[in-house]
Amino acid sequence: MIDAHLPEIFLTLMGLAVLLYAILDGYDLGVGMLMPFHHEAHRDVMISSIGPFWDANETWLVLAVGLLLIAFPFANSVVFSALYFPTFLLLLGLILRGVSFDFRAKAHAQHKDRWDLLFRLGSWLAALSQGYMLGRWVLGFEPGLFAHGFAVLSALCVSAAYAYIGGAWLVMKTEGEVQRHAAAAGRRAGWLAALGMVAISVINPLLSQSVAERWLSVPEVFLLAPVPLMCLLILVAVDRYLAHVPTQNDIGNWFPFVAVTLLFVLNFLGLAYSYFPDVIPGVMTAAEGASSPAALKIILLGTVFVLPFILAYTALAYYIFRGKTRELTYN
Repeated sequence: MIDAHLPEIFLTLMGLAVLLYAILDGYDLGVGMLMPFHHEAHRDVMISSIGPFWDANETWLVLAVGLLLIAFPFANSVVFSALYFPTFLLLLGLILRGVSFDFRAKAHAQHKDRWDLLFRLGSWLAALSQGYMLGRWVLGFEPGLFAHGFAVLSALCVSAAYAYIGGAWLVMKTEGEVQRHAAAAGRRAGWLAALGMVAISVINPLLSQSVAERWLSVPEVFLLAPVPLMCLLILVAVDRYLAHVPTQNDIGNWFPFVAVTLLFVLNFLGLAYSYFPDVIPGVMTAAEGASSPAALKIILLGTVFVLPFILAYTALAYYIFRGKTRELTYN
């Protein structure tokens, strides 16, 4: 019985890995994007806030790409053939971040600003590349100027969303001027992310008949109406909180990050509802792009064994380094 649903199971696991990556690496990309140019002490605090987590957060990207490569080899060949250059830019951005993060601690004082600038550049490059790749995937890698324009819009929206959750993370983890700067930047990013969500929500049904049918048919349109309403309430509530940072005794500093995380989950569920069970929308279903059932069974055993360890390590790291960020030192 399970054999018939193995492709959909792996598509769900891959989607879970992508969601966790978008949330966890999304906030640390956002922190890098928000780093100020001319305030080294603030940059130190911001780097310190993601120091114990940023490298491990990328594990979820490795897992997602690994599942695509092994469980959906036919889809993998199509995806990376169509996204060769943006994938190169994504890897370049991640490499810049990794090198800069380490070298800023070892560089002479007069060179530290340059490594911080490269860390910020790598963060922007990785975020924009991911958003562009998402936009290309949503339209099934269609050619044409309009399709590429949609991908550019997606790149800007994803980048704004990462800056939004990055600002929320800093509000939770920092204090003083850094927290105020993060709240103000997070508000601006939230407005841009909201505009992007509205624009994509309007454009997507116009471009895809199947998406329009899933979202706008009756009674689906009434059953799904709470989703955009919840997103609107979250956006307004977070904006109102960020407008009053710092609060007395820093009360509720966790709220923006938890709320924006929920916003990510809702948007992801909307994306999944729109396209599941397609591994490439309008081009290939999970069953059409999957490996053989025998291979999927073996891969599933490995995934079931490895996934709890990744989750446990992630939970332990966040538990150990909970609370406000301490002063950054290099010993």
